[in-house]
Parts: sequence; C-alpha cells; structure tokens
Amino acid sequence: MPTKEQVLAFIASQNGEVGKREIARAFGLDAAQKVELKTLLRDLSEEGTISRERKRLHIPGALPGVVLADIVSRDADGELVAVPVEWDSEAQGEAPPILVQVPRRARAAGPAPGLSDRVLLRIVEGSIEHAVPHVGRVIKVLEKARKQTMGIFRAAPHGGGRIIPIDKKQLGRELQVPPGAEHEAEDGDLVTVELMRQRVFGLPTARVKERLGSLKSEKAVSLIALHAHGIPNVFPEGVLKEAEAAKKITVRGREDWRDVPLVTIDPPDAKDHDDAVHAKPDDDGDNAGGFIVTVAIADVSAYVRPGSALDREALIRGNSVYFPDRVVPMLPERISNDLCSLRPQEDRPALAVRMVIGKDGRKRSHSFHRILMRSSAKLAYAQAQNAIEGRTDDTTDPLLHGVLKPLYAAYACVRVARDHRQPLDLDLPERKILLKEDGTVDRVVVPERLDAHRLIEEFMILANVAAAETLEERRTPLIYRVHDGPTLAKLSSLRDFLKTLDIGLPKTDQVRPSHFNRILADVKDTDAAPLVNQVILRSQSQAEYAAENYGHFGLNLRRYAHFTSPIRRYADLVVHRGLVRALGVGKDGLPDEATVESLGEVAAAISVTERRAMAAERETVDRLIAHHLADQIGAVFNGRVTGATKAGLFVALDITGADGFIPAATLGQDYYRYDETRQALVGERTGEMHRIGDRVEVRLVEAAPVAGALRFELLTEGTYVKGPRGRPGPLRRSAKGAGNKGLGNKGPGTSSGAFRGPGGRSAGKGPEGRPQGGSKGKGRPGPGRSRP
Repeated sequence: MPTKEQVLAFIASQNGEVGKREIARAFGLDAAQKVELKTLLRDLSEEGTISRERKRLHIPGALPGVVLADIVSRDADGELVAVPVEWDSEAQGEAPPILVQVPRRARAAGPAPGLSDRVLLRIVEGSIEHAVPHVGRVIKVLEKARKQTMGIFRAAPHGGGRIIPIDKKQLGRELQVPPGAEHEAEDGDLVTVELMRQRVFGLPTARVKERLGSLKSEKAVSLIALHAHGIPNVFPEGVLKEAEAAKKITVRGREDWRDVPLVTIDPPDAKDHDDAVHAKPDDDGDNAGGFIVTVAIADVSAYVRPGSALDREALIRGNSVYFPDRVVPMLPERISNDLCSLRPQEDRPALAVRMVIGKDGRKRSHSFHRILMRSSAKLAYAQAQNAIEGRTDDTTDPLLHGVLKPLYAAYACVRVARDHRQPLDLDLPERKILLKEDGTVDRVVVPERLDAHRLIEEFMILANVAAAETLEERRTPLIYRVHDGPTLAKLSSLRDFLKTLDIGLPKTDQVRPSHFNRILADVKDTDAAPLVNQVILRSQSQAEYAAENYGHFGLNLRRYAHFTSPIRRYADLVVHRGLVRALGVGKDGLPDEATVESLGEVAAAISVTERRAMAAERETVDRLIAHHLADQIGAVFNGRVTGATKAGLFVALDITGADGFIPAATLGQDYYRYDETRQALVGERTGEMHRIGDRVEVRLVEAAPVAGALRFELLTEGTYVKGPRGRPGPLRRSAKGAGNKGLGNKGPGTSSGAFRGPGGRSAGKGPEGRPQGGSKGKGRPGPGRSRP
C-alpha cells in the first residue's frame, strides 16, 4: 500500500490526467487495498491536499493535460505568459501562470499567438530555467484578441459624436468621437473604435475603425452579439461552392428503408429536420409487451467529408446559433435545409438505430444501419399531441393508428425506465420570445411542455446512449457528452444553505440526482420550490464535450454521446463518422489518424463554441427585452429574486423573465452585508433580509437596450432575522413597502454603475439547458431545445 506522499507524488507527475483506477494499477493494488486507497483519497480531498474534477485527481494549483488559456503578459525575456480560463480562485488559489511555447509546425499552420489571445495549450513539465511552474505548447489559437472597442455611434449635430458601449460592464463609460474621426459612420451604426491619446479632463476620445451594421436594419440586435463574440455568420466562397456542388445520395451501398413510415416531429417553425422516429410492437414472444423503436438521423457525414472546406468551417463554428430573429447555421442551407433535411416524401440518406425495448422500458439490444429513407410526414409537437388526444387533421388522421399510437405506447414503456433511472428533474420553465414583423418583441410566452416533447427527448437519449455503447464496444475513439457532479465545495455550500430551510442533504461526496430529486419533490408546489430549484441548479457543473468518458451526472448515465443533431452540432458529426468507420459501412468515416488525443482537442474547441453561442443567445434576449421595456420607465412589476451578491440583488420579472439589478445602496436606510450561507443581503442594523427566491414588487428605474441592462427599485420589505438588541429572532415577512422605499436617499440617476453587478445575470442554463430534457431542439429556442 503506497503512502500519502507516494500517492501525491504520482498524481503530481501525471498533470491531472489520473484517477483512482490509474493509481491502483500503477501500484499494483489488490481489491482490499483499493478500498484503503479510496479512504486515503477521501482524506486527502477533505484536507484540501488534492482536488477532484470529472473523476480526475490533481494537486490544487496543478493543471490538466490540455487547458484553455488567455495570454495575459510577457515575462522578462519577452516570452508570452497565459493563465487558464476556467479556474476557481476561491477553491484553488491564484491561477498558475503558463509559459507559452509555439511549436514550429504551429507557426507555419496558423496565426502566431499574441497578447490577449485565447489559446488551447498542451501542458508539459516545466524545468529549472523557466520562471513559471508550467509550460504549455500551443495546439491552436482559438480567438485572436479584439484590440478594438465596440459600441453604438450616436452622431452629434456638428460632426463627431459619442460611442455607447454594448457591454454591461462598460455602462456609463462613453467615448467621445471628435469631428473627422467618424469614418463615415451614421447615427445608430454598430462600430469598432480604437482609443486615441487621452486628455486629462473630459471623456476619453476614440476613432471609428469599421462600420459593422446599422441598428435601424432588420435583425440588428443579434448583429451585436455576433460581432461581440466573434461568431462567424458569412460562409466563405469556397464553402458555398462545395455545398452547391454536392449531389444527392442514392440507395447504392445502403439499406432501402423507404417503406418504413418514419415521421419527423419538430417545432412548427423548424427549417431543418434531422431526426425521424418510428415504433412498433415487438412480435418476439420473449419480449411480450415490448417495442422496436427506430431513430433515423440525417447522414450529414455523407456530404461533409473530413478535411473538406465544409468540414473546416463546421469545426470553426462548432454549432448552430439560435437567436429570436435569426439562425446562424453550422452548415450552408444547401446542406442543412435541403440535402440533409428529412423532408416528407423525399429520398434522404440517414444513419438509423433500431432498438429493442422491453416492457420495463429498458433497451435490450440495438443495431445501426446506413439507409435511404423517405419521411412519411412532417409533424409539429402540438399537432402530434392533438392527434393522440382525439383532434386529428388531414395529415395526422391516416397516421394515428399505425404510427402515432405505437410511438406513444413505446414512450409509455420508456418513461417507466426513465423514472427508475431518475435523471436530475429541475423545474425550470423556458420562455420564448415572439417577435413582430419589424423584429421587436411582441410578447413572451412559456410554451406548454407536452408528451410529444418528452417522447422525442427520451428516444433521442436512447439513441445517443446506443451510439456511445457501439463505439466503445468497437474500440473507436469518440467525443462524449459529459457532465460532472457537483464539486465538494459547491455541495458544502448547498448543504449549508438548505439547512437554513430545514432541508437536509446527505453528508457524502457521492451524491446522485435522486438525492436532489427527493428534495425537489418535497418542496414541489410550495413557496420554496423556485428558490430550491435555483440553488440546486447553481450547484451543478456545466456539461461539456470530452474524448474521455466520466459519465453524465444530470441524465444519470454512465456513457453518453451526441448523435442525433449532426446538422447543428459538430460533435454529432464526429460520432456519425465514428459509426461509419466502426461498422464498415462506407469510406467517409472517421480518419484512421483520429485518436483520443486529437479528438480531445476538438472536444475542447467545440465546448468553447457552445458556451460562446449560449452567451450570445442570452445577451440577445436581454437586449430585446430591455428594448421592449425601455418605454415603461416607472412601471411596477412582480418578480422573484434570482441572485444576491455584495453589489446587490438580481430580479427576474414574472411575465417577461427579464433580468434586472437592484444596487445594494438603494435597498433602504441600512448597510446590507452579503450572507453567503443564506445567499442573501442582510441589514446590519435592522436585520432585514432579501434572499434568493423572495417574491418582490419592483419599479423599473432605468433601461439600457443596447447593453440589455435593467435597473429596478425595490418596493417590498424583506424578512427579519434579528430580534431585540440584535439577538436572532424568528423570520417574518413584512407587508410591502410603498413609495420610494427601495431607493433610500438616492434617486434614479445616482447609480450609474448599477448594471455592473457581477455577471449581469444571476442564473443561466443548467448543465444541459433543461437537465430533465433531451437532445432535441430545432429552429428557434423553445420547448425541447435543450442541450443534453
């Protein structure tokens, strides 16, 4: 049995790429010693000597083998120095510097890295001559620095003008453009500017460098997010030519499944249809009450070959991006909306998985097939649901008994297995913005969640699991969709918070989704339900892509991959190619040179593009709603506190879901301190408390549509946590305040920094958008548009 020192030395030597299994193998431990090792590792973790992330162990301050980093400075010798992008400074201390090395082949292959660039690095051991403990070799430059500032140009009457920043953190920091420095920019243009020599007094001055578009044009709001996040939205000429030259795939070399009545079920506004489903009772006597479920997915790999112009552009984009007013696709329309879209009554190539489902809903077996199919019908979710409930139309009436009823019967079986598996079941309603013809907000709705949504989600999850299992069995490298459980630090914080509500969470670092589900079930339909859903959501890690599997905590699955949406996600395209190679059904599969190492680099890159898309989508929604509410200054709204920080409170309005900020300085005649355990602001003298989940009434004080920021005034008193002379007393909720209760002595114009609260939003997507959902999602965001 190794000592603690020997185990620590081994973990340190592996650059974080080691787990319990590797340690046991390295020291030749038997079964009994493995139990001792588990105890030893738990002790080291509780001492803070080691950290555990994604079931990989490392020494705090150490780095994994591949890391995403920002180049922040140069050392005394002029060498570039980077720091990791994702680093928990509270739990791990100060981020370690990384000396950046550029291999010769990297210099020849792409742009050289520079200050403020974002790069993907492979960590190698440092040496004595290096002034920093880590050295990273550049794998790829992911994002060149944007040395210019972006904003909206507002013209002055006599030339020149001002730049209104688009970033919430920059609100109140306008720039002045002198006459002659406008670069032909017109009022309302989105522009990039560079700073000029600054004066001692007055606003900083800037020169317009480039006009990016006008906010007066259609789809202007999403234009801001596209440029702010560097999302490519114009396909290069070579990519378009390659797409136009593509020819339709025939049945040659494929199984002919055109007689199978597969149907697509999507949102009504979906333009691309990349999955179709079919179910029938299993006639095998050994599987009485079971079903055969088929999921057919558009065969994008037949058109987008590895190394082609289409492939290179798809990897750069990583995924499609969905805004309320437009979609920025991963692939040109010739591929996504035409050749690969499973249109009804048209021949289309597909990769299908046929799954045998038992009466208990568990998958007994499966097989993959490369086919030519012909969709029988294109259905919307509500259309399919109406048919099952007895309201058929001309399309669904002939499909009801032979197609739709078997699908719903098979889903009833699958649902039994899902309930037994117990994935994380957070109740987080999704809002959808409906726009007018001019691109402004018409209204915000919460679409109803139907069994039709859940049916498709569960079938897609089954297909994704089958893909991962097949590739593992055939020893073919793949990109997994992985989701780690909550960290020990987040669990401890969550446990302390739940105690304040008299809710217990087991004292173990091996929590399961069922632990959270029991808590959620206990508070369902109570006033505490939204609060508990929010804090459990925040305790979760974020899902990502990886070439090494560590399971999916949210879905409670040991292995999971993305297979069902290759039109809009590059990860799915890689999995398709892996299946083609593993099954030997074509020469357009995953190249032989593709390894776990190279796919790990792809996984890291597309995880970045996914988060970039999520941020852009969220900011665009914020801007649209802020513009919608800009003419309602002074209006009173009902909402709920969704976040608390030292700077103030974040509030989400009930009807629109709009997020806004209440500065702590405007809460009342007291000094409010942040109570981390309660996740609340508590008055030092009065004991008045405002915490996450509180129902509140607020007045809109200020709106900044360009930045998507709102500032509110609180009209509701909080609960009280102190008795006489500061002694703890029972919680009580006071009646609503009135008048200017929320502002104290400050008026609406006295807090220009109100929008610069940390993060700008208190809550975002969960680990998978909707952890209880599946991998569906087409067209614009709405029910079923989750990221499993």
